[in-house]
Amino acid sequence: MSTTSSTSITSDQTSVLSRVGDYWELTKPRIVAMEIITIAMGFYLAAGSDWSPLVFATTLLGTGLVAGSASALNQWLERNLDALMQRTKNRPLPAGRIEPFGAALFGLVLLAAGVTLLAIGPGTPVLVLGLICWCFYVVLYTPLKTRSTLNTAVGAASGSLPIVMGWVAAGGSLDFVALALFGSLYLWQYPHFMAIAWRCRDDYLSAGYVMSTTVDLTGRRAGIEAIIGSLVLLPVSLVPVVLADSPIMAALFVAWTLVLGGIYARASFAFADSPNDATSRRLLRTSLVYLPCWILGLLLVAV
Repeated sequence: MSTTSSTSITSDQTSVLSRVGDYWELTKPRIVAMEIITIAMGFYLAAGSDWSPLVFATTLLGTGLVAGSASALNQWLERNLDALMQRTKNRPLPAGRIEPFGAALFGLVLLAAGVTLLAIGPGTPVLVLGLICWCFYVVLYTPLKTRSTLNTAVGAASGSLPIVMGWVAAGGSLDFVALALFGSLYLWQYPHFMAIAWRCRDDYLSAGYVMSTTVDLTGRRAGIEAIIGSLVLLPVSLVPVVLADSPIMAALFVAWTLVLGGIYARASFAFADSPNDATSRRLLRTSLVYLPCWILGLLLVAV
């Protein structure tokens, strides 16, 4: 084989890998990974010792595909706005590495595959929840971002449903525990989103997004929303303690959750008192530590 042919093959392989990577990026894999973790936890909490590997696998994969579809179509719809922001201008669509038609088709194929798996595995209730989650993100949240600050409330709902999907897939009912699991993730997102909204406010202004930090440039409104979210989160996040069989595990979960909630609330108050890059960075980092640690605490109630 000549050196020229070898170089050509290597170049073609690199091009294919790069294109696969671009489509992978469209799914926002970090968000999908977090949703899969919360689905698995919801499933684990409801399943106990009686669970189906097939249902578990199809729930995780099906929901992951639906979430990836929502992210891809979100980027397809926002491709022109993404081009206006430093944070997103190098994404595959605004950078021109993927054609809009290809991205839209990719998103629809992922949706069809995800819906099929959810229908085969966990069944209609989880399938309906998955479609509601998808609609909240693509049909409501995405267009609302340029129209109303209510986009945060809608987007948070989309991000909170996966843990309920896992719960229902394992046989759990839509009771107050399921509502508390949903509510905990929903409220957690408010301080998290407010920190991001502050740090990205210049980009959001450039793209015309209507966020708490763009309608109130002082950051006061975002700070108040962060405080409210973190304070209401404290009691709601304690509700899953009713699942604990052992008083010791229950006490550990309560103590662990109160400590986490206190740290999160403190970071929210600091941000509200003085909205700046340092306090928003601290709040964002605290939010990213809080969620996996709280999920870890859920393991205590399931032991």
